[in-house]
Amino acid sequence: MSERFTGSFTQQEPIPEEGIAAALAVLRHGRLHRYNTAPGEVAEAALLEEEFAAQTGARYCLAVASGGYALATALRAVGVKPGDRVLTNAFTLAPVPGAIAGLGAVPVYVGVTAGLVIDLDDLAAKADQAQVLLLSHMRGHVCDMDALMAICDRAGITVIEDCAHTMGASWRGTPAGRFGRFGAFSTQTYKHVNSGEGGLLISDDAEAMARAIMLSGSYMLYERHRAAPPPETFAQIRYETPNISGRMDNLRAAILRPQLRALAIQADRWNARYRIVEAGLRDTPGLTLVTRPAEEDYVASSFQFLLLDWDGSQVAEVVARCAARGVELKWFGAAEPVGFTSRYDSWRYAPHPAMPASDRVLAGILDMRLPLTFSEEDCALIARIIRAEVSAVWQARAAAE
Repeated sequence: MSERFTGSFTQQEPIPEEGIAAALAVLRHGRLHRYNTAPGEVAEAALLEEEFAAQTGARYCLAVASGGYALATALRAVGVKPGDRVLTNAFTLAPVPGAIAGLGAVPVYVGVTAGLVIDLDDLAAKADQAQVLLLSHMRGHVCDMDALMAICDRAGITVIEDCAHTMGASWRGTPAGRFGRFGAFSTQTYKHVNSGEGGLLISDDAEAMARAIMLSGSYMLYERHRAAPPPETFAQIRYETPNISGRMDNLRAAILRPQLRALAIQADRWNARYRIVEAGLRDTPGLTLVTRPAEEDYVASSFQFLLLDWDGSQVAEVVARCAARGVELKWFGAAEPVGFTSRYDSWRYAPHPAMPASDRVLAGILDMRLPLTFSEEDCALIARIIRAEVSAVWQARAAAE
């Protein structure tokens, strides 16, 4: 009888008891708004910013309402205006080009490689088309950041890193988010720390971060931030910067602080699960695993593989067969966006030329979450199911040819 997986791909671990206790303390005193503090009290949001700045090695940090808000704020803070063109990944999620289009700017898509990272040759070819790159470390895959920054530095391109999937990851020992002018992180439920919704923005640029703090809705209370530029940085910026309120509240900050302290432990747990699935799928006929470079320290809270050059109906069959056995795969190559999956040609608000090399990769990407509610035995079972169903469809394909 065929094995079947009965777990949930969307069930996260509970908030840690320390986070629950901290949240209850905030609820009991009622000061949820980050600037509503008692005499001598430091807001949870300010403490979160201070701690995350220290954890990443950044000078400044700002806690906001969502990862998407963090992206849009970073774009505004570096001066992106309506009509500007902004480079970004063809393989990413909708909030990334959405942050660009939400400002009235225009996304310019850069290709994806079979390693699921931005195509650096395509980036170099398009470097003269924009002055800002919103780089998505999509699904936790980090490109050669030394090479990318060399391209961008030569072309005078400002880099903003979308680190929604790379909190805790690094390239050659430098944390994700520390290469560009800004690093933007998400604390949405399916990310590496969970506050339902939320975002964090880091930078070493005093003026840019001052603008971001004013944009977030600090009014004239910026001196209550502990991981902020000095007050004199705000002297003129406070008059020139609109308030586009998107602050994080103290309740979410209280929940997040203990989770950040445990991030390294959680990263090891995710990576152990990733490696079990990877080992179980290795050498499966017709299936391509994603090669991870030695310079990349990843945090693998999801898993991707490729069915390169398969007919779309056969990929759909694999997805359906796995689903019948309880394994939820998301196909980024589907013609119509489903759930969170979409690709650059789904976003019709942004015109784009044909990208055949990227289309080949996108057509074969299959993705699944690896929540920490999965045991290592669960991951081995999931790999067996995927291997069996891919092999069955592959063999039928070979027999028909």
